[in-house]
Amino acid sequence: MKTVFVTGASGLIGNELSEALLSKGFKVIGVGETPTASVDNPNYKFIQTSLDNKEAVTAAMMEQGIDVLIHAGCTVDNDFPAMISPAEEKKSAAVDKFLFKSAVQAGVNDMILISTHQIYAQQKTREPIRETADEKPVTAYAKMKADSEKLMAKAIKSAASIKGVIARVCPIYTKDFPDNLHTKIYDPRDNSCYIYGYGDYGFSFCCLYNLIDFIIGVLNAPAGINYQGIYNVCDTKPISAKEIVEFERQYHRLGAVIQRNYGTDAVKSAMSFSSKTAKIDYRYNDLSLACSNISYDNTRAQRISTFRWKLSNTK
Repeated sequence: MKTVFVTGASGLIGNELSEALLSKGFKVIGVGETPTASVDNPNYKFIQTSLDNKEAVTAAMMEQGIDVLIHAGCTVDNDFPAMISPAEEKKSAAVDKFLFKSAVQAGVNDMILISTHQIYAQQKTREPIRETADEKPVTAYAKMKADSEKLMAKAIKSAASIKGVIARVCPIYTKDFPDNLHTKIYDPRDNSCYIYGYGDYGFSFCCLYNLIDFIIGVLNAPAGINYQGIYNVCDTKPISAKEIVEFERQYHRLGAVIQRNYGTDAVKSAMSFSSKTAKIDYRYNDLSLACSNISYDNTRAQRISTFRWKLSNTK
């Protein structure tokens, strides 16, 4: 039975991931600031502490005999807010500085980092973005995760036997967590929902359960399979604005949806993209790119998982 150390276990990703790992027969040690529903499971040990508590986190790693580190903490949609403040950046840097090094010392065989699709440079074509695409982290969150990726790669390089996986994840959603979806049809400036034309343009997202299936697929990979490296983790098909509207009307409260002029909004957005909000707000919606249908290629990740979840069957 593999023992998996999950950071950010109190957050959306960490909590659901811990439950799934337990159901698959793994032993889980979770670190988080608030207790979770998994506490009563005999194969689950929860350590209630802030992740930047170096002494407590390092001691837990050393004492438990862990096989796998999954760094889901310091992650938006988990236990970090959408607005990435200097305090959040400082906390993430402090955590990453010791976490991967401690995991190596604890003797882990695998490391998995939840990173972000925002690391990629803005694409000039409509070709799906692959793992080999140029990188240019601009937002505070992207820079934060890029630094985390580098520190994990450095730690793995010092221990050749450890396999590392970086999951560059598109915005997460579930039936009960539509925040990222909602951003694409909502304008906070006038507190209204909107759509362009018939809403046929789309956005790349990741159902949380696709991410969980991918991680479990990595952990269950047959001996001899080289699965390490960078993976785009997202739904196989983008979700259209029209689908988001229909989804929210079915499962959540949604008022009137206004039809707006894309050209006008795109010009205004292009002029304001350098604003501070665009760089610190994870969910900032760049209207100049709203109808660009930018997508991410998950072909490499599909060799590990089927990516069976989508907006119509999410739970």
